[in-house]
Amino acid sequence: MTYEFEGRTEKEAIEKAVFELGIDRDSFDVEILEAQRGGLFKKGYVRILLHTEELVQQKETGANTASYTEKKIKKPFQTPPDNEFEAKLIEFITTILERMGASCTITIQARERKKILLDITTPDSAIIIGKKGKTLDALQLLVTFYARKIRKSEVRVILDCENYRLSHEEFLVRTAYSAAKKVRSSKHSILLEPMNPYDRRVIHTAIGDDGDVITRSEGDGLYKQIRVLYKNSRN
Repeated sequence: MTYEFEGRTEKEAIEKAVFELGIDRDSFDVEILEAQRGGLFKKGYVRILLHTEELVQQKETGANTASYTEKKIKKPFQTPPDNEFEAKLIEFITTILERMGASCTITIQARERKKILLDITTPDSAIIIGKKGKTLDALQLLVTFYARKIRKSEVRVILDCENYRLSHEEFLVRTAYSAAKKVRSSKHSILLEPMNPYDRRVIHTAIGDDGDVITRSEGDGLYKQIRVLYKNSRN
């Protein structure tokens, strides 16, 4: 079985593969499909292809279907709640989604001192994610407020559904690189569509501010636009 992953370096792409697939580094071989040195857009780019027998064996012996196997592999760190706070969060989210008419299973995917990542597995992902992820963003904001109320301290809750966050972030990075390339070629700025704060942060980070293309946010409210422009240019 083969899988493709991308990263700014080969090491980053491999680490992403290990995290998503939940397998040891020694269990697969890596083939570099595409590599781009740092300097163009200020960051390197590497695309790798994984070859692994372990995933083939899991597919042949452990799961009912290939799609089910791949979903289980991509979410290796999911665990049930281990305290009352996490249990209340899951109950809160489950109740909201059930009232929306969506069936789901919610598990903990990652924990940090002031941050928790919850993963939603559901056949109703389109309803939960919504157009451009806006329903998922709204749910995440609501759950974060609830978490801070019951915990009585600062905590950030991140909700993901069917790997939407990861796929969307990769799309944003590609958008940033494409816009930077066009600006560098034309020397004219490009105004991207309105984005939430998290998405804007991804764009700003991908392009950076130490080269000949820079970014700035424009507009008011939660959903602002990013202008990508040639440094020292007025347009």
